[in-house]
Amino acid sequence: MELAVVMPAILVLLFASIQAAVWFVARATALNAAQSAVNAQRVHQAPDGAGEARAVAFLTAAGDWLVGWDSPGPQCVADATEVVCTVTGTSLSVIPLVSFPVRQTAHGTVERWTTG
Repeated sequence: MELAVVMPAILVLLFASIQAAVWFVARATALNAAQSAVNAQRVHQAPDGAGEARAVAFLTAAGDWLVGWDSPGPQCVADATEVVCTVTGTSLSVIPLVSFPVRQTAHGTVERWTTG
């Protein structure tokens, strides 16, 4: 009888801990994709879209930890001195009908010649 009372609480804790771990892996995947996009876009005279292409390649190879990243797609904004790349999506969900949003941004300076 005691097991019937305690087992639902144990199952809720188990699924919650698995969902938390999946969310953290999805955040790490999005951050790594954003960082590799920044690294590609900050190279001296990098072509437009190099960062987005690198992030798409990374996310395609990373698997399904981050879901829905392709609907807006990775976005990189570069000016003369800085690159900012953002990857958004949702984590894989263990709990049905619940989504957990993920948004990670990476920054970097653009490689350029300066006087010194």
